[in-house]
Parts: sequence; structure tokens; C-alpha cells
Amino acid sequence: MQDFLTFIQLGFRHITDLEAMDHILFLLALAAIYQPRDWRKAMWVVTAFTIGHSVTLGLAVTGAIRLPTKLIEFLIPVTIVATCIENIIVRNRDRALWGGKYRPVFAGVFGLVHGAGFANYLRDLFGDHIAVPLFGFNIGIEIGQIAVLTITAVALLSADWLIARARESLRPESVLRLRVIAVSFVVMIVAAHWAVQRNPW
Repeated sequence: MQDFLTFIQLGFRHITDLEAMDHILFLLALAAIYQPRDWRKAMWVVTAFTIGHSVTLGLAVTGAIRLPTKLIEFLIPVTIVATCIENIIVRNRDRALWGGKYRPVFAGVFGLVHGAGFANYLRDLFGDHIAVPLFGFNIGIEIGQIAVLTITAVALLSADWLIARARESLRPESVLRLRVIAVSFVVMIVAAHWAVQRNPW
């Protein structure tokens, strides 16, 4: 039981540690377009991301697949940049591809990449029996994601309030659009810098 709790703590710390800022920024990029009323859509996206990274994490840690660390470390910021570009380009999600319902697929595919990143971190920590630590680590990651997304929601709502106060003539949809562009642009610049630094070629 103690080992199980240890791996939960390890998963939580991995997703919330500032050294895991790439995963935090990806969650921020995913959440940037949502408001409180969109919580169902956001949950589908987060669930898809969870499924994606859980699948790859399980496969990679068990040795079913082995992915080069340098390539994965490069692809993680690429997923962040792609998410930010999508945030900026797509103005009306109801008129987008599949009525905007492609986003969970998008998050799930990118989750596969992030799961490989988690696996590279974990592989050396597991012994012969991996079921319990893998399950515990995954629970810790999910708890960490909830914590990060809760803080993100507060930060995004605060940004909306500040924009609305600064530009009182703006309609709510314009406030949201400004927030999406500002957050996505800043996150994209940081992630693009990481991608250049981690270029495996």
C-alpha cells in the first residue's frame, strides 16, 4: 500500500512540478478556449487526453513499444504549438470540421505523445512487477491534472475579468477571443522555443 501511495505522489509531482512545464502548458493550451458553460466539452477533451497518454504509458513501460527519448521530447512542444495554432485559427467551432467535435480526437492523439514522455521518465523506476506502480502513477497524474486545470480555470476567468474591465465596450465573445489569442500566442512562443532547442536532427 505504501508503494502504491508513493507512485501516486510521484505521478502528482511529475505533472505539477515546474520541470514538467511542457505538460502544464499543453493543458493550458487545451483549456484556453473554454468557459465554465463549456465544462462538458472540456471534460471530453481532458478524458481523451487521459486515455491517449494512459495507452502509450502502459505500452511503453511494459516494453511493448520503445520510442526514442529525443524524438518524444521534441514532439511534446510540437503538440503544444499545434494546439495553440488551432486555438487561434478556429474562430467559430460550430462551423469547424465535424462541428468542432474533432477536438477530443486531437487531444487523444497528442496524449499518445505525452504518455511516451511519462514512460521515458518512469521506465527505470519499475521492477518486474509494474501493475501497481503504473496504476498508482496514472492516478497521481490524473489528480495532478485536476489541480492544474482548476488553477488554470481560475487564471482564465481572472484574465476575462481583467480584459472586460480594461475594455468595457467589448462583448463577452470578444473578451473570450482576446483571451484565447493572448494565451495561445504566449504559450506557442515558449513551446516553439523548446521545439527548436530539442530538435533531434
